[in-house]
Amino acid sequence: MKKLFVVLALLFVAKTAYAQEQYAELLMSDIKTQKIAVLTEAMALDDAQSEPFWQIYRDYDYELSAIVDQRIALIKDYADSFSTMTDEKAADLAKLSFKVESDRAKLRQKYYKKFAKDVSPLVGARWLMLERTINNLMDLQIAAEMPLIQEGWESPPSEYN
Repeated sequence: MKKLFVVLALLFVAKTAYAQEQYAELLMSDIKTQKIAVLTEAMALDDAQSEPFWQIYRDYDYELSAIVDQRIALIKDYADSFSTMTDEKAADLAKLSFKVESDRAKLRQKYYKKFAKDVSPLVGARWLMLERTINNLMDLQIAAEMPLIQEGWESPPSEYN
């Protein structure tokens, strides 16, 4: 009987984790859809610019996905470590955060050059402005939802439990 309970509990945890992962994927899909809608309208590409722009953008978005995954992992690690945060863990998280931000900046620079070369420098600059603005808004939203590390906190606020 005990084995059955353990198996059922593991199945419940797996289903819950799967549901949370599915929800996160749906949320990311919705964000990408909204972002593409904003870019489509704001970029105001002519027919000659549209095809090369969107091909480059798809490549950018694919590479960006790996950085987003790293950032999500970093946030999960922060949440998991919140109530037991040590100086060493805080330093590790800060170092990883700098790396993720650096990787994202390098990726934007790489793709600005591609947009500028294959479409036009003006289109590249417009994309860069929009990309940074959208990223800044998303970063602000994420930052507003995350509790600040405080010395002496024994557990995160209730919404993070």
